[in-house]
Amino acid sequence: MNWPADLQLSQLQLFIRLADAGSLSAAARQLDMTPAAASASLKRLETSLAVRLVERSTRSMRLTPEGELLRDHAQRALGVLDDARSLLGAQREALAGEVHLATPLDLGRTVLSPMLEPLLARHPRLRVVMHLSDSMHDLTRERVDLAVRYGVLQDSSLVARPLATTRRMAVASPAYLERHGTPRHPHDLDAHNCLALNLRSRPEVRWTFHRTGESLTVRVHGNRVADDGGLVREWAVAGLGIAFKARLDVTADLAAGRLVEVMPDWSGDTFPLQAILPTHRHLPLRVRGVLDELVERFAHLDGADQRQ
Repeated sequence: MNWPADLQLSQLQLFIRLADAGSLSAAARQLDMTPAAASASLKRLETSLAVRLVERSTRSMRLTPEGELLRDHAQRALGVLDDARSLLGAQREALAGEVHLATPLDLGRTVLSPMLEPLLARHPRLRVVMHLSDSMHDLTRERVDLAVRYGVLQDSSLVARPLATTRRMAVASPAYLERHGTPRHPHDLDAHNCLALNLRSRPEVRWTFHRTGESLTVRVHGNRVADDGGLVREWAVAGLGIAFKARLDVTADLAAGRLVEVMPDWSGDTFPLQAILPTHRHLPLRVRGVLDELVERFAHLDGADQRQ
């Protein structure tokens, strides 16, 4: 693509934010611009390229075929420029800039945040912005550079890099088990207060367990449901019931004795933890640095079911 002589870098940055957010006002907020200034910048960009880049409606904006083409080229151009800036800096190995990382709530707090501390200490000009939610982030529309998600990737427009494998397990505090007894079989959970995670507006109250040559799904009951996996874990630590958690989320609690595995002969489903990237985006050095750090840290986690 031949760039016009009067093309400005800020115009491309605004256009990329618009393409990701689908809204000019959202793109303007991300760049600390007024909507009027953002609109004028977009018009100047279209005029300089002599093409219409977006189809405007009262509620949203959609890229034209020419806009899609520009997005692909602009992403690569800005990514190459970003890499050049990093390589030409005074500290050639230093990472700088902002990386937006989307993670599940509990995993982000208990695992990823402490995992990234050494990287941030080595690179003081690097800034990690964590977006914690147990809901799925839309990487193609939101300002997210990298996401960490449990489960198998369904979206073909994204790229997954394996980080670890984990499994679900029933856990409770020693105090809860001392008061209420220890279940030995999944059917015994019917007599216990089970703490449920609310996903997609539905509580997860059907827990599936496996033992050699045998699988069993039981429906559990309890007086607490939350859409925050971290809160469910805190309830379990406080002795309020039994939780069904990914082993990665409770590794520190198990090691410290705050939680213990219930029915260790019965294991929940095994599933991957993956780093997710949009395919159409250039991967800046700072994002690559965060991704490589996570891959390295997960490779050295204790626990056979957490290693790749």
